[in-house]
Amino acid sequence: MDLETMTVAPPEETEEEKREHIVRILNDFAGQPGSLIQILHIVQQVYGHLPLDMQRMVADRLDLPLSEVVGVSSFYSLFTTQPRGEHTIRVCLGTACYVRGGEKICKRLGEKLGVEVGETTADRKFTFEVMRCMGACGLAPAMMIDETVLRQVNPDRVGGILAKYQ
Repeated sequence: MDLETMTVAPPEETEEEKREHIVRILNDFAGQPGSLIQILHIVQQVYGHLPLDMQRMVADRLDLPLSEVVGVSSFYSLFTTQPRGEHTIRVCLGTACYVRGGEKICKRLGEKLGVEVGETTADRKFTFEVMRCMGACGLAPAMMIDETVLRQVNPDRVGGILAKYQ
């Protein structure tokens, strides 16, 4: 069984249905060494993050120490242990974006959203992150909302940009 053939639980599943889904996945991967990262990906797709109780379940079912599962989930930046927002905003702070105002964009976003970098708004609408380089130096300063790259962002445009996602 591999990640591409696994089905992700629809978001409208109940907590019990999500848990049962994860148990089925764990049973499918039983006895397959090296499956931890794949399983954590699936858990995160189902829950939107990696709740500690799910990490415990994964550790128990795979007969791994909890510290190993927590270590993997905290080491890789793809994983998050906190609930995420509906939209993820990432501001590029690579050299070109930084010198062209990336830090000012972060400051304005923090003010508008009422959160710091790495946090999710109380209404779970936005998760605010930074990235070191998105490879769009010619578009600097750049930011992404979900998979959409926004170019030459000006701090004065931040409010209008956010309004499109409200």
